[in-house]
Amino acid sequence: MTRMLSFGQPLGAIMQEAHIVPDIHAAMTDWSKTLNIGPWIYFESFPLADCTYRGQPADLDISLGLAFSGSMCFELIQQRNDAPSVYEDVRRDRGYGFHHWAVSTTDFDASVRFYRDQGFEQALYGVAGVGARAAYMDTRRANGGMIELIELTDPVESLFHMVRQASMNWDGKNIIRPFDPATL
Repeated sequence: MTRMLSFGQPLGAIMQEAHIVPDIHAAMTDWSKTLNIGPWIYFESFPLADCTYRGQPADLDISLGLAFSGSMCFELIQQRNDAPSVYEDVRRDRGYGFHHWAVSTTDFDASVRFYRDQGFEQALYGVAGVGARAAYMDTRRANGGMIELIELTDPVESLFHMVRQASMNWDGKNIIRPFDPATL
């Protein structure tokens, strides 16, 4: 039986849909007003250590917002520098909008191998601030978007649980909330 995660998605399933945007504050406000998604947990500068883009060291500066609608997480991303990246790849090819789906995994290395064995390139690798690994597999030719593999650790599950809890009975106010690590 598949393990259900504390934020409402089964382990190994799509747990997030992500979009790249030119102005993250405007996008978070617009999405809240038009889609009733929120509140947004906002990371001004998302920490990503050991970051590589297509095998080369990368120095990304990204802001992101996370919010839930039901048990689905939505992520908005704004790249704040002009470093080569998976975000710039998509923006250059088709503009802003949908970028990737995220899939949770407890066997990160096997999940990366699964996509590589199908001929998909690992376009980005990094270690998030909570110590979990993430990789973007460039699956655009197969499904129109990338797949982000997120190593599901206790702190990662706690983060997504906290973001979902904020959405429960949200009153539509206080749309953007800076991330506070003390809430984990």
